[in-house]
Amino acid sequence: MAATGTPALATGHAHDAASASEYVDVQLLSITDLHGYLQAPPAGDAVITGAGGEQFVVGGVPYLAAHLKALRAGRANSIFFAPGDLFSGWEFPAETLADEPTIEALNRMGLDFATAGNHEFDRTPGFMIDHMEQGRPYTGSGWTNSFPDSTGRTFPGANFRYYCANMLWGNSGKTVLPPVNVEWVQGPGGRRLPIGFIHLTVTGTETSSTGFQTALRMLDELQTANRYAALLKSQGVNAIVLSMHDGAVAGSDFNSGTEPTGPAYDLALAASPDIDAIVTGHWHCAFNMMVPDPAGRPRPFIEAGCHAQMINEINLRLDPVTGSVVRALTTSTNHPNTHDVTPDQDLKDTADYWTGYAQNRGATRIGRQTASFTRTLNSSGESTMGNLAADWALWAGAQPLDPFDTGNIYSNVPADLALIALAPRQGPSVINTDLTLDATTQGAVSYRKAFNAVGYGNPILTATVTGQSIHDALEQQWAMKGTVLTYAPLAVSHNVRYTFDAAGSAGNRVNPADVLIDGTPLDPHATYRLATTAYTLIGADDYPALLNHTEPVRHTRDFESFVAYVQSQSVLTPAPLGRVSPRNTTALRAETGRLMPLPRTLNADDTPRVAVAGGNGGPGRC
Repeated sequence: MAATGTPALATGHAHDAASASEYVDVQLLSITDLHGYLQAPPAGDAVITGAGGEQFVVGGVPYLAAHLKALRAGRANSIFFAPGDLFSGWEFPAETLADEPTIEALNRMGLDFATAGNHEFDRTPGFMIDHMEQGRPYTGSGWTNSFPDSTGRTFPGANFRYYCANMLWGNSGKTVLPPVNVEWVQGPGGRRLPIGFIHLTVTGTETSSTGFQTALRMLDELQTANRYAALLKSQGVNAIVLSMHDGAVAGSDFNSGTEPTGPAYDLALAASPDIDAIVTGHWHCAFNMMVPDPAGRPRPFIEAGCHAQMINEINLRLDPVTGSVVRALTTSTNHPNTHDVTPDQDLKDTADYWTGYAQNRGATRIGRQTASFTRTLNSSGESTMGNLAADWALWAGAQPLDPFDTGNIYSNVPADLALIALAPRQGPSVINTDLTLDATTQGAVSYRKAFNAVGYGNPILTATVTGQSIHDALEQQWAMKGTVLTYAPLAVSHNVRYTFDAAGSAGNRVNPADVLIDGTPLDPHATYRLATTAYTLIGADDYPALLNHTEPVRHTRDFESFVAYVQSQSVLTPAPLGRVSPRNTTALRAETGRLMPLPRTLNADDTPRVAVAGGNGGPGRC
C-alpha cells in the first residue's frame, strides 16, 4: 500500500483483521459507471492520482478482469456488484450495438448484481428488463439488437439482475425493479449468513433529459434507504449494504477522503445505523473513507471512479452466530486498475471482437448525400445542418415508439413542427459536426458518420404547446447580455417560415402573424404538437417558454433516430436557406444580434460527449 495510500480502517483494531479467524470474512468488490468503455477510458480519465500525487495509468476490462481474479483468489465469500451506469455510455462499439458488448463483458467477469443508474433508464424500463436482462430480441434484430457475441451466440441477456428501491411506476406505485436482494455467505459448520443490499437511483432520473419517462416517479433517497434497512433488519438480516447511484466529491486522492460534499455524503451522515457500508457512484469521483453513522460508529463510504479506473474492496467480518458486522474490523481499499498485470485473455478477446465488429458496421453505407451540410450560421441564424436536424426532429416525432416502450403514458400524436437549438446560451447542441460530402465515395454516408453527426443521448420529445409558447420561445432567441444583444437561434422544420424584426427590442421581434406553419399564421390561442430534444423541452438550454407543455411523449434517442432518418431518406440534399427572414435590416437600429458560439459536443476521438442529464447535471455527474 506504500504507493496507493493506507486503506480506510474503521478502527486501529482493523489492522489485525487478518488474524480475526473467529469471524466470517466477506469480501465486497465493486466498480461503477463503466459506461461501456471496454478497451480504455476517455483520455481524460486514463490517469488517476493516489497518495502523495502518485499517478497511475488505468482502464480496460482485460486488466480489470485480471485484477478481479487476483483479488478473489482464496476468498470463500466474495461478492462482485456495481452501483449503476454500467451500460448506456458513449463508447462507439457499446452504444451502437445496443450495449450488448458491455453485458457480455460483465457476464464474463462474473458480476453478481447491479444497481440501476440513471443511464440504465436511457431507453425504457422495458428495454432494460426485457432485452438487457432477459435477452429478448425486438424489431431490427441483427441490425439494431441481438448481435452475435464473441462466441457466435445471439445475445442471451445478462447473467445478473438489476435492482432499484426508489423508482416506481407512477400509476401503481410498485417498484420498477426489485428494491433489495439478499446474498448468502458461508459461515462455520455449514451455517449460511445473509447480507442485504439496498439499491437507490439518483432522484430526478425520471425527469432528466436522457431518462425522461412520464410513466415513472421516484422516492426520496434517505427515506427509502431507512425504510428498507428496517425491513431487512426485521427479517433477520443483520449485515446491510447500501448501493446507491448518487455520489459526492472528496479530494483528488482516490484512496482517502478530504472535505467531502454532495448528496451521498449528506445521506451517509443521516442514514440508518443498521446500514454497515455505503457504496456510491454517478459523480465519476474516487474516494475511500470511514464516515460515522448517526450512532457514531464508522462505516465505509466510497466511490470507485468511472470507466474501469479502479475496483473497490470492502472487507467485512461477520459474527458467526448473529451475522452482524463487527464494525471495528472493517477495511476498505480502492485498487487502481493498473496495466502492470497480464491482461485477461478472455476479456481481451471479447473487447477486441466487439471493437472490430463495430468498426466494420460503422463503415456500412446507410445513405448518400449530394452536397455538404454545415453548421456555419448565416446572419439570420440558419445553417444547412440546422435545417437538416429540424427536419429529422419533425420526422422523428411522427415515428412509432420504442418496441419495448413502457415509459410513456400519453398518446403518440405526430408533431406539427420542430425546433432545434443550434447554438444555445447554455448546454450543448444536438448537432456535433458538419456532414461533409466525400466525393471519393460518391457522397456515401456511413453508419459512423451519421452517428457522430447528430446526438448525445437525448430522445426527441413531442408535446402539446400553445401558439403563445411557440411565439415566446422564438422571442427568447434574443436576450441582452450586459449591453450586447445575443442571438441563440432555433432551427425550424421545413414546414415553418417566420420573419423577425431586426430593429425590434429583445422580446418584441416576432409577430405571430409572421410565423407560418404549413402556410397558416401562428395562432397564439391554438395548440400544436412540437418536436424538440428533451434537453430543450425541460428548459435546460434557456428557452423557458417551452416549459409550458403538456402530454409529452418520448421518442427514440437522437443518434439512433438520426441514423434511422438517414436510412429512411436514402438521399440527403441540403434545402435552401430562407426559413428565417429578417426585416427592417436597413433601419437605423437594425441588429441581428451576436450569434452564440457553436458548442463542441464531441470528444477528441470524435465520439459524442457524455450528456448532462438535465436535472442531474453538474461537474463530475453523469
